[in-house]
Amino acid sequence: MKETYEPALQREADADLFFDIDPASVQTEYEILQLMRRLVARYGYAHFLIARLPMGEEQRFSERLVLSNWPAELVRQYDAEQIFPASVLVERLRRTKLPVAGGPELLQQAGRGMERGATRHLQPYPEMARHFAVLLHTTSGEPFLAMLSGRRQEPIGGERAMIYLALIKLFECLERTFDAGQATRERLSSREIECLRWAAAGKSGDEIAIILGISAYTVASYFKSATRKLDAVNRVQAIARALRMKLI
Repeated sequence: MKETYEPALQREADADLFFDIDPASVQTEYEILQLMRRLVARYGYAHFLIARLPMGEEQRFSERLVLSNWPAELVRQYDAEQIFPASVLVERLRRTKLPVAGGPELLQQAGRGMERGATRHLQPYPEMARHFAVLLHTTSGEPFLAMLSGRRQEPIGGERAMIYLALIKLFECLERTFDAGQATRERLSSREIECLRWAAAGKSGDEIAIILGISAYTVASYFKSATRKLDAVNRVQAIARALRMKLI
């Protein structure tokens, strides 16, 4: 009997260790990414995403993504077909606070036009045959969805509850990085943000100087101060951090 119960007890102990994570101790989006990878591996999934839920405004799916390891081609399909706002997944999450589970149909378009056969279909991904999604909110009420995808069947009972709790704790950690990003935005000047934005678009320092009507020396000064405020080691890292923090 001891051998029968040991694996289950070990899984429970592992889960307890995971839930002991203190959100205040997780400082970066990279740390959260690693925790998400641990979560999907522990529960037999392959892919994950956290995204802002559509609220009627026009925005590409890729711009809503906050954290994801989805295949790039699938993200491009969602952008090209504009499926996400009218997907079965989003429609179901808007009607319940409970987890939503299902197969490939969750990623398909729902709503108007279905009865006329106008539903758009995505390329199938065998490693994303089943999905488990939950609706989460920031402390200010902004809605997000978190979803795990893989080949495994829908979790039930205690396992379902543990996955839900893990996602809530990870989202709590992620929201703290939003607050950090907002604080950084407040510290960066409008000129610093403009310089970073143009640099991210591929413009050189001289070109940015012409666009903004300032000297190249001044542009370099803005980059230097922005790099310091973003705690980056160079301009490239500063741009990468600004992009990741949704500052530009």
